[in-house]
Amino acid sequence: MQRLWGTLVVLNSARAQRRAPFLDRRVVEARRDARIRAMVAYAGQHVPYYRDLFARERIDPREVRGAGELDALPRLSRDEVRREPSRFLSTARRAHERLGLLTGGTTGTPLEVQHDSVSLLCNIGYGERERAAVIALCGGKFRPRELHIGYETSNLRKILAFYAASTRLPVKPRRQSVSMTASFEEIVETINRERPDVLTAYGGFLDALFRTVEARGLRVHAPKVVMYVGETLPRERRTWIEQVLGSRVMSRYCSAEAFKIGYFCERGTGFHLHDDLCHVRVVRPDGTRCADGEAGEIVISNLVNRATVLLNYPTGDVASMQGAPCACGRSHRLMSEVDGRLEDMLPLENGTQLHPRAVWAALKDEPEILQYQLVQHQVSRFELKLVTLSADTFEALGQRARASLLRVLGAGARIDVVREPELGRLERAATGKFRAVESRVPRQARVPPAAGTAPQTAAGR
Repeated sequence: MQRLWGTLVVLNSARAQRRAPFLDRRVVEARRDARIRAMVAYAGQHVPYYRDLFARERIDPREVRGAGELDALPRLSRDEVRREPSRFLSTARRAHERLGLLTGGTTGTPLEVQHDSVSLLCNIGYGERERAAVIALCGGKFRPRELHIGYETSNLRKILAFYAASTRLPVKPRRQSVSMTASFEEIVETINRERPDVLTAYGGFLDALFRTVEARGLRVHAPKVVMYVGETLPRERRTWIEQVLGSRVMSRYCSAEAFKIGYFCERGTGFHLHDDLCHVRVVRPDGTRCADGEAGEIVISNLVNRATVLLNYPTGDVASMQGAPCACGRSHRLMSEVDGRLEDMLPLENGTQLHPRAVWAALKDEPEILQYQLVQHQVSRFELKLVTLSADTFEALGQRARASLLRVLGAGARIDVVREPELGRLERAATGKFRAVESRVPRQARVPPAAGTAPQTAAGR
């Protein structure tokens, strides 16, 4: 009976989803505002944090009629949510059947976000919006062959196990998986054996994988679509994949806090936002909305999950909104690709902040460096981990890499260079996400930017 009920929820949520992105903008905004009204009223009744907030600030939930009023509510503190996650957990009966998923937690304690069973099941149906573009690029195949390179303890595996236990869908994806902790040879062999239409993995892992393929001159099956998730795939690697392999590169933007945030269409112009499922805005440090094209922090409000309720939640990701509509005809708003995270900025002794892109720029011309990870332990102490094509060339590569990084980190920086023997073995968060650049300097100990200086970026150097 449970699986029958779950199947009916999925099928009902899937109705008309492929047409949803093409609806008139006024219809999309009306649906968004209706969900905002319902979620704010629900939070005020069932979620301890919001009950207390509305009472303390004398906020009447009924006065929140749409996006404008929601944006005016206080912005959450990520540290506060991590300290007391139970205060954001609904006490309603619907929230009792739920699944806990971990956020990345690379810079601190991971947050476990609870998702209620109904929103989990509806997520399958909502996925029809994203699948439409993939199917079109796969020549109209309703069930393209998929290969997912993942992590044994990833959230995806927990979600798929929940779906298997909760539904009996008549048509299922043709999906295979391989662990990204497998050897490089096993992964390439699996790709060539399975010959997937769609290859999905974290952006950083795909970058390292195809850098290795290029450096070793290996032959690998070219999928119709290469899908990167979780992390940015450098534009130069995307260009190589599309020009050399002939595959189309796409992406989806999601998180443990909100499954459906954005997705690429066939034109790859940026992320189309699921406006009626997750309200997104991009803000400056003072909380004011950024102008179109201006980079700022992404703030989200999940409008479908009724277990852990997060309204005006800062993700730490940096992006910008695009004002012009996409030529594909979809009416959902466009957001640029995610350009790193606030926590990835490296505080330097001179008071500036170094963008991860500057690290990439310093190392990009070394084709024998297949993957790197720069960890900042103290303001002037760094550890550079390298996966190289050959052990014989590691010493020379390490010296050149150190010299290049000293030019951007400062002559006083101490950089310890170590070799990692195998692709995919660099440190990852519990969810499997990988960060090529990470600062472990406590926030309170970071040197503030000097007056009148701006964060350094590769483009600004």
